[in-house]
Amino acid sequence: QEWKNTLATWDPRDFCNISKIVLPTDTYWSPSIFILERVNGENSNLDYMTITHNGSFSSTQPFQVTLTCSLEILKFPFDIQTCNLSIASFLYPVTDLVIKTKGTPAQMMKASQSYFLTDGEWKFTNLSIIEYTEKMDDGRFPVVTFVISMERRPTLYILNLILPTCALYLLDMAVLLGPSSLEEKINFQIAIILGSSMLAVILNNILPTSSTKPPVIGTH
Repeated sequence: QEWKNTLATWDPRDFCNISKIVLPTDTYWSPSIFILERVNGENSNLDYMTITHNGSFSSTQPFQVTLTCSLEILKFPFDIQTCNLSIASFLYPVTDLVIKTKGTPAQMMKASQSYFLTDGEWKFTNLSIIEYTEKMDDGRFPVVTFVISMERRPTLYILNLILPTCALYLLDMAVLLGPSSLEEKINFQIAIILGSSMLAVILNNILPTSSTKPPVIGTH
């Protein structure tokens, strides 16, 4: 966070050329912001801010946060999810406090990709920013929403689920159309049913449950 306080200025020549100091965050006023989608989080212990002689304040407080996000898994495992991270301050109306982003979406996208784990299940694809005001009670309050888009990497699901399922059905068709006896066909059909049941159990364990529409792969 960065902001300016015109009352906290000094001439460095009067103070041994000191142009920057570090003080605890409770020394001066600092904006209180909230993450609307936050469920749980762990704050850092960096309760300090930097003040320059021209009244510029800078505070960096990294923390880990868990957010709520609505999932659309109709195309699972080839789905793309979009989650919002909304930063707001409902203590001060927009007439007293305006929240703006320092960088452009492209700059933040590049910086975010350097921190994102590239070997995980998700691929960070896009980041956009929406700045607006939210009306509550008798005032309007500033809100900045970061729209994060992530694409699921489907390779693991293709190898462990889709390919075995397709192989089972191809074998089923081959046996039905082949010259085998009726008894052999029945035995093989039982084996196919057992294999399909096992794949259904695996699919039920790996499918996300927080969606209003079931995935296509789970309904066929």
